[in-house]
Amino acid sequence: MKRLLALLLTGASLGACAVGPNHVSPAPKAPAQGAFLGGDAPWFVPAEPPAEWWKLFNAPVLDDLVAEALKNNTELRVADANLREARARLRETRIARLPSTGVSASVGYGQVAGSTVGANGSGPRGETYDAGLDVGYQVDLFGRISRAIEASRADADAVQAAYDLARVTVAAETTRAYVDACATGQQLAVARESLRVQEGTFDLTRRLFEGGRGTALDTSRAGALLEQTRADIPALEAERQAALYRLAVLTGRPPANFPAEVAACNVVPTLNSAVPVGDGASLLARRPDIRAAERRLHAATARIGVATADLYPSISLGGSVGSTANSPDGLFKSSGFRFGIGPLISWTFPNIGAARARIAQAEASAEGALATFDGTWLRALEETESTLKRYAGEADRLATLSRARDQSAEAARIARLRYQAGAESFQIVLDAERSLAGSEALLAQSRARYSDLAVTLFLALGGGWQLPPAH
Repeated sequence: MKRLLALLLTGASLGACAVGPNHVSPAPKAPAQGAFLGGDAPWFVPAEPPAEWWKLFNAPVLDDLVAEALKNNTELRVADANLREARARLRETRIARLPSTGVSASVGYGQVAGSTVGANGSGPRGETYDAGLDVGYQVDLFGRISRAIEASRADADAVQAAYDLARVTVAAETTRAYVDACATGQQLAVARESLRVQEGTFDLTRRLFEGGRGTALDTSRAGALLEQTRADIPALEAERQAALYRLAVLTGRPPANFPAEVAACNVVPTLNSAVPVGDGASLLARRPDIRAAERRLHAATARIGVATADLYPSISLGGSVGSTANSPDGLFKSSGFRFGIGPLISWTFPNIGAARARIAQAEASAEGALATFDGTWLRALEETESTLKRYAGEADRLATLSRARDQSAEAARIARLRYQAGAESFQIVLDAERSLAGSEALLAQSRARYSDLAVTLFLALGGGWQLPPAH
């Protein structure tokens, strides 16, 4: 008996030698470690993006809104609850390493069989009292518990990465909502300025017509252009209000409690310096969704070991101590003392087909998790490269549209002067003002898209989760 206990205790100390494959992260082998293909444009620098990337917009109101969203957003509250649940599950799994204990107490009345006490007739009747303490310990000879803890820890890490991804998304969507509100505010300002200019032109054609120098056709054309511009304003106001409502909900407020200071914003926040984008290696380390996929792969690999351990015997050590007597007072006498100790060995052999099937399931799950990891980093790389190209292209487009707007403004100014002097027809003025209105609208839209793409780029780069949560 002593030799058996010594052998089992020695095996318990070797439980770290778990069966099944050890996890090796595939991230360092992913062929995406170098510079981005689109990162050589003058709009980018290879420095690492900052954790608080939204501060590059140099908008204190935005900084306050992001901080509020990271504190009060409902999706983040859900992610935080999921994280606490995962950590609690990990604690529960770790407890399997500890001995289990149980306290029991019972009282009963009955008759024992006469044969058990050497009597020819009925055995004695009486009361029976029992109280005891039971202790059990599962010997982790083949690492089943170790692998289960490893899998649970990886699951908790994956949930942590999901929480980090939620923080990244909330910061990005709050910034985007702020950008959208300011962008539609600027588009409204442009539309209203175009409306003011066209009202002046309409008034001019009306006065010229009344003075006998113009025609009803000129007045009707000017009025038509004026109403077309006026028609854009309600739609832009609705878009701005929708962005304000979205911003309120992202920061944990009812839609009606949108920030009043943002409602007055009419200048699109833009980045005035080159964007720090890092490289492929830092992207793999930074993106929470890649980290979550790698942790899920780790958990799936560890569960192969859990399933493999079922091929081997399960050994538990058990012991009990207590007292049994025919009266309550007898429980405290030496005559009632009892104890017992011994191993419990269970093994499903020779029915190991089910265990091998579970191993096959775990191996297939790990292969699927590896494919998911590969797909995740490939999509991350695609998102980043595509956004880099779009951002650089929009920057060039914005510069071109700015020059076109300046030319259109100069052409409209000259056309109005020549028309007032009688040197040009009103059709020239109308075309020039229509061109100016179109150029102003396109420029405002390009500014909005340029800032929106900056948010999309930082979201693709995966920054913003590195700061500690605000509680």
